[in-house]
Amino acid sequence: MLDKMKQLYQLQKQAKQVQRELKELEIEAKSADGQITVVFSGEQKLTDISIGEKYLAPEQKKELEQTILKVAQEASNKAQQLAAEKSKSMMKEMGLNLPGL
Repeated sequence: MLDKMKQLYQLQKQAKQVQRELKELEIEAKSADGQITVVFSGEQKLTDISIGEKYLAPEQKKELEQTILKVAQEASNKAQQLAAEKSKSMMKEMGLNLPGL
């Protein structure tokens, strides 16, 4: 029982460390033409959007909206994947094999 408590404590400690590491990360995705950049934190929060001059014309509005959505989804997917990889690594280090993680 004491061994399990130690293991749980270590897991909590490592989980907090992973959270700190993720908080400091920035995940960036760019549109194919490089005109739109979206940045997410490792916590999967949108932190920045940069729009190139090409898209600032009114006739480009719809294309701009679609491109931002696509790039934001890409950055979000990268952030989710990175968080999952960090969590799996932590679990592996702890010797825990939990199905679905």
